[in-house]
Formats: sequence, structure tokens, C-alpha cells
Amino acid sequence: MRKTLLALVFVSSLPVSTACSAENDMRPGLWEITTTSDLLRLVSQIPPDQMQSLMNLAKQHGVDMPQIQNGAAMSSVCVTQKMADQKIPPGFYQNKSGCIAQNATHAGNTYTWDFVCANPKLKGNGTAQAVFANPENFTGRTEFDGVAQGAPVKEHADISGRWMSASCGAVKPPQ
Repeated sequence: MRKTLLALVFVSSLPVSTACSAENDMRPGLWEITTTSDLLRLVSQIPPDQMQSLMNLAKQHGVDMPQIQNGAAMSSVCVTQKMADQKIPPGFYQNKSGCIAQNATHAGNTYTWDFVCANPKLKGNGTAQAVFANPENFTGRTEFDGVAQGAPVKEHADISGRWMSASCGAVKPPQ
């Protein structure tokens, strides 16, 4: 059960950086991203040694685990001008977790895309949507259906983002 929970928390943390990567209606700079899900509410039940294993697994995929409290994961993401100008989300999934973003669409202030994950630890598909209230605020949702470390996963997460500053400081953009 705990191994499954670890895998599910990892899956739930994947979309954090991607949802903030919509296109040119987004202001470049430092963004604070908050992700909430039923799964994240279970994090407090993970023993510290297993949480460390989860953090190590995330690092293997190039993902820094966000701070998780009260069912919400908060992270800081640096969005470059190039990322803000792209018509599709940057290659976060492909480069970091073995997932590929595809079928990106844009209608008004709403951006949607699909993602497919096909690696030994994570297989399945998902969708993501971000709606920008303005260039400095968005809300969104991700859905994922697949298998994480051999355990079936059907999870969704609600995401919000707000622009913090033009300078990213020490926060590096996703590669």
C-alpha cells in the first residue's frame, strides 16, 4: 500500500511544472504553483524514510519535490520568455519523466493538451487544461489514468498559478 501511495504522489507531482507552461498569455518570470488533490492529502501518512525514497525517485526524473502541506503542493517555477512564447508546453514530460505532451490547443484564454507516459515506472495518458484569468494568474486541472510502479492510477489534480516577479532569482527554468 505504501509503495503504491509513493508512486501515486510522484505521479501527482508531475503536472506541477507543466501546467504553468502554457503559452504566450503568460508573463515570464517566477511563478508560484499550487497543486491540490485527494492523493496529496495522504502525504502525511507516508513515513519519513519512504518519503525520502520518493524524493530520490523524483530527483532521478529531474523533478524537485514541492513542499506539500494540507493536501497542497507548492512550488516555484521559472518561466523564460521562450517558454512563455511557445505554442505548446515545453518538453518537461519528454525530458524529465518519460512523458510526451501532444495535441496542444489554444482557444481564447484556455490551453489544453494531452500527455502520454511510456516508461518502466509510469505508463498511461492524461490531459491538462489551463485557463488564464490574465497574464499573471491561471487555474487548471490535470487527469491521469495509467499504471505507476505496477499500481493502477486514476488521479486528478487542481492547479493554480500566480506570477511572483520578473526575476527568477535562484530558481532555474525546467530543462
